[in-house]
Formats: sequence, C-alpha cells, structure tokens
Amino acid sequence: MNDLKKDNTEEKILNAAQNVFIEKGMDGARMQAIADEAGINKALLHYYFRTKEKLFNAIFTKVFSQIFPNLMTMVRSERPLEEKLGMFVETYIDLLQKNPFLPTFILKEMNRNPDFLAKIIKGSGVNPTEVIAMFEKEMDAGKIRRMDPRDILVNILGLSIFPIAAGPLITIMFFENDKAAYKAFIERRKKTVTEFVLNSILIK
Repeated sequence: MNDLKKDNTEEKILNAAQNVFIEKGMDGARMQAIADEAGINKALLHYYFRTKEKLFNAIFTKVFSQIFPNLMTMVRSERPLEEKLGMFVETYIDLLQKNPFLPTFILKEMNRNPDFLAKIIKGSGVNPTEVIAMFEKEMDAGKIRRMDPRDILVNILGLSIFPIAAGPLITIMFFENDKAAYKAFIERRKKTVTEFVLNSILIK
C-alpha cells in the first residue's frame, strides 16, 4: 500500500510539474508553485525531487523512455526502410499528440540549455550515430539518394513537429478554429510526411 501511495504521489507531482513548466518555463517555474499544483506541501515535494532540474529530468525521461527504445530496436531491425520510416513518423507524431507540451517546451528550453536536453534524449536510448548509419547503409545499397543523413532527420522532425507546435495558429488560420478538423489533419500527416520524405530520397 505504501508503495502504491508513493507511486501515486510521484505521478501527481510529475503531472503538476508538467503543467507549471508549460506555463512558466524552466526559469519561471517555482517549486512552491509545483507543490501547490500537486496539492502537497513543499517539504514533501523536496522529498521526492530535491531540485527543479531533477524534476524536469524525470518528466522528460518518462516521456522519451516510452518511445525511443522501441524506435532504436526498429532502426536496428532488418525491416525495409519504407516501413521503418513510416513507423518512426507515426510513433513520433503519436508522441507529440499525447504530449502536446513537448514541442513548445523544447523550443523554449533548447536555447537555454541544449546540453541538458540532449543528455536527457540520449539517455532515453537515442543513438543518432546508429540512425545516420542506417541511412548511409541504404545509400551504399543504392536504394536512396546520396545526401547528408542529417538532412533527412531534420526534414522528418521539422515536418512532424511544426504542425503541432503551431497547432493553435494553424487551427485558427486554416480550419476556422475547428479543432476536430485540425486533429484529423494531424492524423493524416502521418501518411503525408512519410510519403513526402520517401519521395524525396528513394531512387526509383
């Protein structure tokens, strides 16, 4: 029972911190505000997480650890590139949809402390060198155009992240504030982004 209570308290803290970080950013967030949001006292918050940095790390690690180890397993597999790329785009857009705070929060924080963010992402199992090697292998086999693999990765990330980071504006400008239409649009992006990237790199 005590372990269950501890797990519930920790989950409550992480959810509260996520809300405060989104609203205030890393620098503006205060531990007291997080404690208030979680409905606990500050001493209890410090018992679980001694600093904002540890709390921030825990939130990102939790989110990224749910997705990236599986993606790296997929990268190392012998699946066709088309299948790998489609799975990556779908999984990544799903992650952003389930955690809409990520794009905006990362944009706010990546200029403040990019080393910290990179450490968290890599600590969740991401190995950019392996992903780059996967694309280079496909190039050597004559399956995709010879190009810098980092361009492919940046294209995938940009095409996936921007429509969600700019979601409120896109919803107003292109969908007359119809949130259901915007949601359907994002769902279609999984196929659109995959086809766009494949068409730009495959040798036909």
